[in-house]
This record gives sequence, structure tokens and C-alpha cells, in this order.
Amino acid sequence: MHHRPMTREWAGQIQEWTYGAPYDFYNQPPSEEGVAELMTYQAIVEEHELIGFYCIGSPAQVPNSTYPYSSDFTDIGLGMRPDLTGKGYGKSFVTYVMERAMERRKPLRLTVASFNERAIHLYETVGFRTITSFERNEIPFQVMVRD
Repeated sequence: MHHRPMTREWAGQIQEWTYGAPYDFYNQPPSEEGVAELMTYQAIVEEHELIGFYCIGSPAQVPNSTYPYSSDFTDIGLGMRPDLTGKGYGKSFVTYVMERAMERRKPLRLTVASFNERAIHLYETVGFRTITSFERNEIPFQVMVRD
């Protein structure tokens, strides 16, 4: 697994990814705004194939009106290609992203939709714990940290 700067081609591929319900929440309708956002992320490739993406810092935060994100943590956000999810690749994928983020020498934080029990279980497996929750557009989210 390696990370590379995002390309417009990869950003376009990500916008074509289709997750099944209930994960279809993560499907991205094609848009220039979406491509522009993805261009601030890193691509994760394996054997020259795009397998996922990640971001570190404020782009990983979910805007909301109740939980104030502090600068005491390094925020991470990530996504894996839909055909690879649920097949046991998650732990190595998340660990790879965590290693990149830990270079900033702060505890890690991530925000995940509460319905995504599969991801929450994975994050707990690698040492994250939920510290609070909030709603955005009537969707509950959990904020998880790893010291």
C-alpha cells in the first residue's frame, strides 16, 4: 500500500464508486465541487490500482453546530473502494492511514456516521473509543479518539 497525490482521474473514479445500502450514504454524485474536494486528499494505491483515499486535518471534520473540533487532535477521514469493503482489508487500510496521521504527533480523532457499525467496530479494534455524538442533517455521527 502506498499513498500518492490525488489526480483528477482518480477523483473521477471515486465519484463513480457505488456502495450498497446503508453505505450508499457515502456515494458521491459527480460534481466539479466534489472533484475539487477530493484533490485535497491522498490516494491509496496497491499494485498501481486505486483502492481508497484519505485526508488529514480539517477536511476530515464533519461540520456541525454542537461539537466544536479542537486542534488537540489530528483528524482523519478515509474511504475504501466498495468492492474491497467487508473482506478483511479494513484493518491494514486504517492502520496505514493512522501511521500517516501519527506523524503529526497528536492523538487521533475521526468522525463516523453512527449507522456504520462495521466501521465503528473496526475503529474500536485499532484502539479508538467514542467520546461524543452529534447530529448533522438528522444523521447521527460519533466522534472517536485514539490516544
